[in-house]
Amino acid sequence: MKRFLVLIATLLVASSALAADYVPTEECLKARAEFNEERFGIFIHWGLYSMLADGEWILNNKNINYEEYARLAGGFYPSKFNADEWAELFKEAGARYVTFTSRHHDGFSMFKTATSTYNVVDGTPFGRDIVGELAAALHKNDIKLHFYYSHLDWYRTDYWPLGREGHGVGRPDGKDGDWDSYLAFMRTQLTELLTQYGPIGAIWFDGYWDKKKFFSYDELYDVWDMEREYGLIHSLQPSCLVANNHHVKPYPGEDIQPFERDVPGENTGGFLAGLEVSKLPLETCQTINKDWGYKIVGSEYKTLKTLLVLLARTASKGANLLLNVGPRPDGTIPDQSADLLRQMGAWLKVNGESIYGTEAGCISEQEWGVSTQKGSDLYLHILNAAKIEGGTITLPYETGKLLGAVSLSDGTIVKFTQKKKTGIVIDVPAFDEAAEDFVLKLSFKAAL
Repeated sequence: MKRFLVLIATLLVASSALAADYVPTEECLKARAEFNEERFGIFIHWGLYSMLADGEWILNNKNINYEEYARLAGGFYPSKFNADEWAELFKEAGARYVTFTSRHHDGFSMFKTATSTYNVVDGTPFGRDIVGELAAALHKNDIKLHFYYSHLDWYRTDYWPLGREGHGVGRPDGKDGDWDSYLAFMRTQLTELLTQYGPIGAIWFDGYWDKKKFFSYDELYDVWDMEREYGLIHSLQPSCLVANNHHVKPYPGEDIQPFERDVPGENTGGFLAGLEVSKLPLETCQTINKDWGYKIVGSEYKTLKTLLVLLARTASKGANLLLNVGPRPDGTIPDQSADLLRQMGAWLKVNGESIYGTEAGCISEQEWGVSTQKGSDLYLHILNAAKIEGGTITLPYETGKLLGAVSLSDGTIVKFTQKKKTGIVIDVPAFDEAAEDFVLKLSFKAAL
């Protein structure tokens, strides 16, 4: 422990000043711009924990002995896993990228790695590289692949000293040199992920926060040697973006600001108190039910209405929605998850232009809904019809010269008036008030 603290003190002195010099490359800036137009991705939490059907934190939450938990690998055989079927479903859902848990906090790798036999190829009777098969299927369907990668590890004994979590899993105390070993292990795995599976859109980190009992968040940047880690990623694939789910301001080398269970600027989930919204591309991650990893009981699903409202509200903040599903241990996507994804895809097929490639709308969130915009087009997402008073929506006159308005779903012409005294008054046409998100497209003379 003493050597760990001495090592970190050295890092803090040596490297913190260097990180401020980070300048993203042209490839990186281009990738950021592309990501910022994609607006909808699928998050997948899948691993050994799915076999116990009680969420991805079960090893820690139930204080299972880490060696006994590892024996699950000997029975992991997802006989119905079909990467092509997954990719086809995600494409039908309208997703532009997929973020897959290459390795979660339990330390099990869902890909072939030379660092340990504790992986899906060498440590299970299944013996197939799930990441490799998924990468091939997604690339074939023009869907980008991102990797979730855990900083925290409850299995490896060189993850030492323990941080906030993992104290009840029976891990032995560590020794001098462990932290150096663990950091080297992560760099090796990241190199494998970025050299074995083709173009990767992003690395999405989690677990940075585990050692905040010892250090401030700013100090943790050096504790984790993030400058070197981020530099490795950008050197291996300059277009690969970096996101870190640390719940604080973005640090040098990061390209995406993620928001866990909230749209940017809100803190209903309790993770993001005081967090400012940066100018980086933004992403909200949320679950399709209550849980990230598969649960066989007690996982209440969100309604289609809730999911489409979330998608519209996220886009209205200029952010992507990363929607999570937790596959079953047999490798299939739960039926209710698949059905909801298909329904979202059906809505996007009709209304996608109001989501993909848009930016935050110039009309702030109202009781009736939100707005997005693209060029000279403004999209009004009516999410709560009961809040439209008198059948009209009024926009500021200064919004611009309005040329025309239509219902996006069927092209019905929408009447409006535009006067300095009254503003732009939109006559909202009759529509099914049970609709999840009714969209009006307003075309202005000039870009907004």
